[in-house]
Amino acid sequence: MNRSKILVSITSITAIYHFLVVGQLPEWFGVFVPHEVHLAISISSALILIYLLLPAGGKKHGEDTEAEGRFRKVPWYDWSLLASGLTGAGFVIFFHESILDYGEYGFLDTKGIILAGMLAVPVLEAVRRTTGWALPIIIVLFVLMTIFQKFLPGLLYGRGFPLDRLLYGTYVGNAGIFGLPLGIAANIVIVFLIFGALMDRAGASRWFMDMALALTGWSRGGPAKAAVVASAMFGSISGSPSGNSATTGIFTIPMMKKIGYTPAFAAAVEAVASTGGIILPPVMGAIAFIMAEWIEVSYATVVISAAAPAALYFLIVFVSVHLQAHRDGIKALPREELPKFWPSFVGGWYYLIPMAALVYFLIVKSLPPGLSGIYTCGFVVAVSFLSKNRDHWLMPGNIMRAFDEGTRRWITVASITAAVGIMIGALELSGVGIKVSRFIVDLAGGDLILTLLFVGIVSLIVGMGLDATPAYITLATLMAPALVRLGVPDIAAHLFVIYWGLASFYTPPTCIAVYVTAGIAGSKVWATGWEAMRLGIAAFLIPFAFVFNPGLLMRGSLVDIVMAVVTALIGASLLAAGIRGYAIGMLNIAQRLLLVGGGLLLIAPGITLPLIGLGISVLAVAPKLVTLWPRH
Repeated sequence: MNRSKILVSITSITAIYHFLVVGQLPEWFGVFVPHEVHLAISISSALILIYLLLPAGGKKHGEDTEAEGRFRKVPWYDWSLLASGLTGAGFVIFFHESILDYGEYGFLDTKGIILAGMLAVPVLEAVRRTTGWALPIIIVLFVLMTIFQKFLPGLLYGRGFPLDRLLYGTYVGNAGIFGLPLGIAANIVIVFLIFGALMDRAGASRWFMDMALALTGWSRGGPAKAAVVASAMFGSISGSPSGNSATTGIFTIPMMKKIGYTPAFAAAVEAVASTGGIILPPVMGAIAFIMAEWIEVSYATVVISAAAPAALYFLIVFVSVHLQAHRDGIKALPREELPKFWPSFVGGWYYLIPMAALVYFLIVKSLPPGLSGIYTCGFVVAVSFLSKNRDHWLMPGNIMRAFDEGTRRWITVASITAAVGIMIGALELSGVGIKVSRFIVDLAGGDLILTLLFVGIVSLIVGMGLDATPAYITLATLMAPALVRLGVPDIAAHLFVIYWGLASFYTPPTCIAVYVTAGIAGSKVWATGWEAMRLGIAAFLIPFAFVFNPGLLMRGSLVDIVMAVVTALIGASLLAAGIRGYAIGMLNIAQRLLLVGGGLLLIAPGITLPLIGLGISVLAVAPKLVTLWPRH
């Protein structure tokens, strides 16, 4: 068996193991797998794959010899790091009672300290190989801050804790490597990444694209609208803005360029739409499940609350591409070049069955997210055989490939969440997290608007260079408490930091999603990034709206909710028109400013401000309406 097959075997075994444990199958046979043991097995499998696949320099092992069917040998230092990590995790697996004893004692002996260090170092190096230097540097800084806290000034000052106390929290505590973040990765995220890979293997991603083109391609700017719809639908499942940008961007960006959109605009549309999938229910790239666990509310509560803000986000993007098409005189694609709706729908309607099943298991039956995902994967396998294309049938070979794809995406999340656990443990021990939130509130003088602005800017900066999951976990730890301290509801505070943090995917200079789409479009990164910021302005504005207007989070009376959603939808459309500079016809600077202001006021809470916004907006477009009035 060559090494490629060995790796596929490891990823498949990893996937099957997690499915069995999350699906509670061992319990059917009277076998109980302790939580810490399960997480230790999980991080061990992730470390094995990371050190086999990713060398220290960032180039995959064997990449330069893959054409010859041979793979470069793993160097000795990789084997050493892997052995170290497996020893640290293996002690938890095979000597779990000793870990429980450590928990009772409240400290580690010399052996425990060595084992904790042997696991922590390979985990941090694994994160560096999967994400780059930013996150491990942040984690190490917080660790050093905790150790040398008594030498630090101001809000960072504290009693300080020795390394052995910190390693105790890392190895045994509830907030360390085996804490909530890794638990979510091992029990939820891996299931949904495999679910997305199975859907892709079954042909769902192409069907989503065909349906989006059939629904929108006939109108002006149709391919851009299709990109928004398809990227939103599949981005919610895939959980990766950059990965989704590459998957759907290969199809959408060339089509957008073909009908006349500039390369920068085409790339920006795909980057912003793909990023938005992370805030779109029902899956939200697994962030919905993490949030539900974090703030201890039901999954249904998260989904319902996130629905209207996500609709506003995509409405602004959708309206923007429509108005830009009118402004640039872009015509619709000929209908003969587009998929026909009914044949496309009939050819893949069954892909909706797993989505409906997922909603049923999560909301109606209120099953745990991981278990719901496993049941839904069964539906994906079953409906795949309804496809006329046998390549889409999920036979064992295709299932193993999906396991391989999903698990390879998951190992990054697993290493990140394990490492973030170290940071959370250090923050809890030092109290810096609480101090940071207090400092932000004090800096803003207790003013909610200023606090929101400071939290937003910091969230944008922290989100740069991080993937969606670690960005959210980091911000939920550091930034959200500052808003909660001022009375902002938990769910509003967490959604706020998500929106601002994810905006970093298309905001220069780090704009990861833009790097992907600009490469496909052949556009300049900075030009694409600035265009993306204009398209994705909703990520900066809508969070302020739902903090001050609870109706947008489906809170309050029915009248309040309906009024908030309707006025916000109108305001979002007018805001897009003002930004693009087109509504009925070309707008001058004054008209654009009036529409932007009117749109923002329509999104505001209450009745008075939206009415003023409506009046301002009518004033802005009145000259255009007069020119359309028939003359006798």
